[in-house]
Amino acid sequence: MTGLSLNIPLLVCQVLAFVPAIVLHEVGHGFAAYKLGDPTAKSQGRLSLNPLSHVDPFGTVIMPLLLMLMSMPVFGYAKPVPYNPRYFKNPRRDDFIVGMAGPLANLLQAMLGSFLAFFLDLTLGNATGLGAQLVNTMAFQYFYWYFLPLYVMINLYLMFFNLLPVPPLDGSSIIALLIPQRHLGTYYRIQQYALPVFMLLVIVVPYVLNVNPIGVYLDLTAGSLGNLLYPHELF
Repeated sequence: MTGLSLNIPLLVCQVLAFVPAIVLHEVGHGFAAYKLGDPTAKSQGRLSLNPLSHVDPFGTVIMPLLLMLMSMPVFGYAKPVPYNPRYFKNPRRDDFIVGMAGPLANLLQAMLGSFLAFFLDLTLGNATGLGAQLVNTMAFQYFYWYFLPLYVMINLYLMFFNLLPVPPLDGSSIIALLIPQRHLGTYYRIQQYALPVFMLLVIVVPYVLNVNPIGVYLDLTAGSLGNLLYPHELF
């Protein structure tokens, strides 16, 4: 995925693709927790689709802009949705389900974007009349050639990044299946504060050492899957 372009419409497409990706990721966590008996997210208004309910100044704004400027894959995070495992009937299993709900929301969005791209490709490829006029508009060109590919790839980047089995990422929820019951409380407390530190390392280490293992991992996973899902080659 290429870095930031100073093309304003392209930047708008990047923002419009990024916001629903992170909002629905967090809502996915909260909704799963709510269905498993935990009212915490709902009571704090975190099942809302309003982006302002989920914005984290660093993870939602600063970090994605830094990644764009550094020509790195664009991803980030919203304010983590709060949940209380004490409401769960089976804390180990239910914690895993809540953890996987966010990446699943991103996968579903990527598939939706891909389906829409295939649909437009098939129906408007030989369009005439009003359809041809629509295809030739600048708005459609930006939507089809920029927004949809970005929407698919940003969601896949978020999904695979969060699947890393490293606290505090979602993939680390599998660790809760292995940790002795008496240590789960400490583990959950660490998760609440580890994300900013981890994200700083993700940004600083590649910049200082000029080595980006996370970028290689995302290209191999998200990039490969994106090119399989999408009707045209992505970035």
